[in-house]
Amino acid sequence: MRATTTLSLAAMLIATTVTAATPTDAPRVTTEKATITTTVVASGLDHPWGIAILPDGRMLITERSGRMRIFEQNGKPSKAISGLPKVDARDQGGLLDVAIDPDFARNNLVYWSYAQAGQGGNSTAVARGRLNAKKARLDNVEVIFSQKPKVASTLHFGSRLVFDRTGALFVTLGERFDYTIREKAQTLDSDIGKVVRITPAGAIPNGNPFVSQPGALPEIWSLGHRNPQAAALNPNTGDLWVIEHGPLGGDEINVAKAGLNFGWPVVSFGKNYDGTPVGTGLTEAPGMTAPIYQWTPVIAPSGMLFHSGRAFPGWKGNLFVGGLKTRVLVRLELSGNAVVKEERILGELGARIRDVAEGADGHLWIITDDSNGKLVRVKPAL
Repeated sequence: MRATTTLSLAAMLIATTVTAATPTDAPRVTTEKATITTTVVASGLDHPWGIAILPDGRMLITERSGRMRIFEQNGKPSKAISGLPKVDARDQGGLLDVAIDPDFARNNLVYWSYAQAGQGGNSTAVARGRLNAKKARLDNVEVIFSQKPKVASTLHFGSRLVFDRTGALFVTLGERFDYTIREKAQTLDSDIGKVVRITPAGAIPNGNPFVSQPGALPEIWSLGHRNPQAAALNPNTGDLWVIEHGPLGGDEINVAKAGLNFGWPVVSFGKNYDGTPVGTGLTEAPGMTAPIYQWTPVIAPSGMLFHSGRAFPGWKGNLFVGGLKTRVLVRLELSGNAVVKEERILGELGARIRDVAEGADGHLWIITDDSNGKLVRVKPAL
């Protein structure tokens, strides 16, 4: 229990560290399709992980140590939001992604993923609650999903949350970096290394591919994933795109359609960290879907979005991906499901980019991952 942190404790420990920065525009930066400036609007965040834009333009931001706050666009934070369940805040675990209900303007429902401790270790869990923004409180909190099984690991939680066009919720789940169980990414009797799809209340929606298969968990949508920490719905097709960490090489972009198997740990473009082959040592196999794009060396992807083109017409339809290892924001130009060009920007920040979101005005909001994490606005240079 000593390693498990509650929200209230985390808030007490770091309540004085988050401050609104004096907004200062960095020099103009000319990229291939836009000239931009970056503004650090808040600093002192403790490993921020997820960002969700509210209808009024404010932002919900999670910090891995167990705190969620509302940030004004000028960087001013609210007090820590109360009502969250306990989180297991160790290593990569803690309070992770956050998303708002598609009907948030009416129901005020917020969803978040986190590391949940329990018998056998911990796992990714998802909870929801009704946000009272004025009182910085979540009411009627309920856990709607817990990854099965729990594992004695503090790594590879996945944890991105994405709603589809029907209102169902996708949850990305890692294989927990446990070599004794990673083969379960290939079996349908566990949530290890899967994308799952549930209703907002945690039930099984229509359309899941394995509902009628004996022994299969009905929430499973796709399998053979390693550690997917980026996910977004393609606005043109409605398909879920997932980006996942490879091992030593082989970060992947996958279009996660129902029932597909993406191969981990049988095939990979990467190698194990000791240099030995992964699985068969091959990059493809019958019945397994190859990625549409891969990075070797890795970028360590986290957070992604398809840009609308508002504010940056030259970026319309482009895919943006945070890079933790490379400390850049990756911009990808697409033709259908093919990547036709890559550009790396924001290297001048020198920061691990954990998540990226788009405001209603088309500006980008970036959170950087360290003990003095920052909230950064990217806007067109005037």
